[in-house]
Amino acid sequence: MNHHLSRIVAALSGFFAVVCGAFGAHVLRSRFDALGTLSIWQTGVLYHLVHAVVLLVISRWDPFPRLAFWLIFGGLVLFSGSLYFLALTKILWIGAITPLGGLGMLGGWLALALKGKRA
Repeated sequence: MNHHLSRIVAALSGFFAVVCGAFGAHVLRSRFDALGTLSIWQTGVLYHLVHAVVLLVISRWDPFPRLAFWLIFGGLVLFSGSLYFLALTKILWIGAITPLGGLGMLGGWLALALKGKRA
């Protein structure tokens, strides 16, 4: 992966975080009120947006931290994606996927720390 592609992935991640936030606040609000899952959706959006910004920042690093980037991106998809699905459906077993995404994000942060230590 090159810097250009990583910036596109990061920017699209941020774009979809804002879309999910707006869509949840306006279009899906009544569904979340009925299911009682608005806070689950909001948590997904928060982590999605924060980690999209992190991806954008590290996409500019030289040398590019591939492992950290992909761990954070994969974690973002699993963590926020599972929370979005859970908030929409209230299918509780989906929540078992969420910690795997959290582990991915934690692994990415740790990879960044170890990369900084080597630099």
